[in-house]
Amino acid sequence: MAREFQRGHKAKISDLTSGTDLYVGVQIAGPGLTFDISCFGLDANEQLSDDRYFIFFNQPKSPEESIQLLGAQAGDTESFRVTLDRIPANIHKLSFTATLDGAGQMSQAGPGYIRIVAGGEEVVKYAFTGSEFTTERAVMLGDFYLKDVWRFAAVGQGFDGGLDALLKNFGGEVAEEAPAEPPQGAVPSFAPPAQASAPPAFGAPAAPQAPQPAPAFGAPAPAPQQPMHAAPTIAAPVAPAPQASPPYGQPPQQPQFGQVPGQSAPPTAPPFGQQPPGPYGQQPPGATPFGQQAPPPFGQQPPGMHPGMPQGVPQGVPPGGAGLTAALQPYKEAPTGQRWTSQNQQLMRVDLTMGGMPVLARQGSMVMYQGKVDFGYKGAGFAGRMVGNATGQEMQLMRCTGRGQVFLAEEGAHLHPIELQGDGICVSAENVLAFDESLQYEVRRIEGHGIPGGALFTMQFQGTGTVVVKTHGVPVVLPVTPTTFADCNAVVAWSSASQVIISSQVRLRRNAYPGHSGETVNLQFRGAPGNFIVVQPYEV
Repeated sequence: MAREFQRGHKAKISDLTSGTDLYVGVQIAGPGLTFDISCFGLDANEQLSDDRYFIFFNQPKSPEESIQLLGAQAGDTESFRVTLDRIPANIHKLSFTATLDGAGQMSQAGPGYIRIVAGGEEVVKYAFTGSEFTTERAVMLGDFYLKDVWRFAAVGQGFDGGLDALLKNFGGEVAEEAPAEPPQGAVPSFAPPAQASAPPAFGAPAAPQAPQPAPAFGAPAPAPQQPMHAAPTIAAPVAPAPQASPPYGQPPQQPQFGQVPGQSAPPTAPPFGQQPPGPYGQQPPGATPFGQQAPPPFGQQPPGMHPGMPQGVPQGVPPGGAGLTAALQPYKEAPTGQRWTSQNQQLMRVDLTMGGMPVLARQGSMVMYQGKVDFGYKGAGFAGRMVGNATGQEMQLMRCTGRGQVFLAEEGAHLHPIELQGDGICVSAENVLAFDESLQYEVRRIEGHGIPGGALFTMQFQGTGTVVVKTHGVPVVLPVTPTTFADCNAVVAWSSASQVIISSQVRLRRNAYPGHSGETVNLQFRGAPGNFIVVQPYEV
């Protein structure tokens, strides 16, 4: 069953399907409107640094055919084939867009969607309507983006300027058209001019006019080459004194304290019984390599060895400790005594024998267990699956029962056990690793008047028990004040008594103008003293 996304929802592709050969369909229409649907292949800086990865009607596929434009089919206005495991390493995002060709506005569009199909089955769908937009002429529908793994995000962000505004936003440039006299009263459309000879493909680099190749589509102009010897010149001494050549294979000796550079110093003999220093970087004759003990003088026993004792036999563990046991000592299992025990920052241990209560954990998070423990599938029921698919807060859980200890971890994330004593906490399902079955949990909706039709969802846990929250890196806990704001992609949890609303500093379509901060949508927290939020140093 396909998951229904709303604007702002994100998910790992691996959570949606195990396949990498995907079909992306876009449906958008409106009375008297014509749409161009394209895909931008962007680099790590979200720039179109290679014009060969701008996939549109005049360039239907990428060089290695990892992105292909298929045309209208199966009820979709336009469709693409995306093979994730063939996308080159320099491409970090695929942005699917729709732009108006001709007059009109996005507010005139009817209901539409962008969907992903894998193995003949629709796995995710983001639906939108024209009422979500106003005067925009282009819209970013959805993104495939690489953040550790490939993920999908429902975007739904509009631009006023159309396709040329999208190109400039992604660092590209619109190809210059040959001067032509348009008919009076008519506005020229965004298309190549009529020429006697066939024009080059849209956005392709012009033929080289010089031995140097033309820059790639959308890439910045190459900086002028600097001369090889551009470093500042260092003034030499006015009258350098002649220096004696050092022996072959040895560096020149540094002058001693108080000695004039270039003036030779009388050779200093080494102390009686010691070898003179050898060449730089080489051991002097007879020296012992680093890390090894020098052999004792002839006829004497090594230090600590009694006369007559055979050599090469271990003589016990030194007082400081050595050997395999001492090396593994810092990593031993932490002392027991509690139901939930952190073994380290990334590993959590739960003792099922304490309390006799089952534990619900994320499927596949068990790394080791001791004792007699049973693992069973924990279904959410039909209603739970419907809510999880609609809100993006679905948790694939397993039920751990029996008598023994279970060790849990996931992808090296930092784990934090939070014990509830009748109070509540709100955590996104993506940040929950495990919790006691005694806790009640439900999906909670966050209303937002700052985004047209926008809303976020989270999981609310209440009761008595422990919930284990996972974060990327070490989080920070802040008290809630009247002016507390947090990025919705970085906040991990907050006290359930806090009032949370979605705040938008500017309208989304203002992002079409260059120079915006990129921090236009966030969460505002309000509440009485004692409320808190948890923020991680990472954005999902």
